[in-house]
Amino acid sequence: MRSTIEKALQKQREAQALKKQQSVSTPPDSAVAKPQTERAPVAPVRVSETEPFDIDFQRLTENGLVTMDGGRTAINEEYREIKRKLIKNAFGPLSKTLNNSNIIMVTSARPSEGKTFTAVNLALSIASEQDKTVLLVDADVLKPNVLNTFGLEGRKGIVEYLTGEVDDIADVLYPTNADKLKIIPAGKSHHSTTELLASRKMHNTVDEFANRYPDRIVIIDTPPLIGINETAILANFAGQAVVVVEEGKSKLSDIRHSVDRLSSNMAIGFVVNKSIVSDPEGAGYYGYYYAEDQD
Repeated sequence: MRSTIEKALQKQREAQALKKQQSVSTPPDSAVAKPQTERAPVAPVRVSETEPFDIDFQRLTENGLVTMDGGRTAINEEYREIKRKLIKNAFGPLSKTLNNSNIIMVTSARPSEGKTFTAVNLALSIASEQDKTVLLVDADVLKPNVLNTFGLEGRKGIVEYLTGEVDDIADVLYPTNADKLKIIPAGKSHHSTTELLASRKMHNTVDEFANRYPDRIVIIDTPPLIGINETAILANFAGQAVVVVEEGKSKLSDIRHSVDRLSSNMAIGFVVNKSIVSDPEGAGYYGYYYAEDQD
């Protein structure tokens, strides 16, 4: 009997020892180190720098620019008249004969004749349209002034995009607190702006501007025409040109030379700036616009 019990106890001890050994060598599932599977790299989140520009409309009013309230001020009425012809050229029958009819360059013969003032006012006026949107591009990369006219801080712009410092044009296309107005600043100065503006990248970008949105008008503020290579390059992209001339200052020979630098296939109009003419009610008159129809 004793021998049988001892044998049973010995067998039990051996079984317990084996079980203990197994529990040490084989930890429970929760403690087992499972093979690591390689995780796919997580793509970095693209941080957009397109924080909206907050335009101070009261400041614009105080500085004599177009207002967005639809008021019948002299400046509002003058630019309503100007933009009607531009919009008609952009989307009417003439548009079929123009390349990029909805892209309008605003320029002048010489500096300081009011082209940026005109470009900003046109953009503001078109932004008040019910069924149009407007993109204002500061392409005067030599002396940018669009943001300064609005009273806005400098940001990256078209130059940073063309040099590759910014990968996506959307990162320099800034919305504003005017729902239908977006702005692309010029960006920083660069020694190769002529080559950058003449690049295929710029050409493709302008094509996208012209064709992506059927209701969009693009206003491009360019450098003056005389003596600036960049302006002649930009003229190849636009279907319309508005040439700003200063009354009493612009020479007729300069105006003729400016027109010679534009494509004969463009619709070309003129705005006379700094012209004071009294109407019967005594209101100041900014200027006038006309377009030469092309055959």
